[in-house]
Amino acid sequence: QVQLVESGGGLVEAGGSRRLSCVVSTSSINAMGWDRQAPGKQRELVAHISGRGRTSYAESVKGRFTVSRDSAKNTVYLQMNNLKAEDTAVYYCYANIDHGVGYYDYWGQGTQVTVSS
Repeated sequence: QVQLVESGGGLVEAGGSRRLSCVVSTSSINAMGWDRQAPGKQRELVAHISGRGRTSYAESVKGRFTVSRDSAKNTVYLQMNNLKAEDTAVYYCYANIDHGVGYYDYWGQGTQVTVSS
């Protein structure tokens, strides 16, 4: 069973930085990325990195967040800079896994990021 374990969440002041990490329990990883869900809002895609390293971002985080991956460690990162109160949310990492007979998506349990203004 594939597992994703996130870390790095917590309380940070507005304007500060935080780095989230997510370790995947398998190496058969295609794309990876991060979603988030703020209280009372729909879940949204924050950042995505393809198997070849191509990245894409939500408009609201462009220029502030950077997604990266370390394939040797089966890990995806989200570096968040210049954090704003509206970035407060539960952040979920996801991974698209190649099972040989098809690709399937998996999500972590989520990590809370709270930005104080």
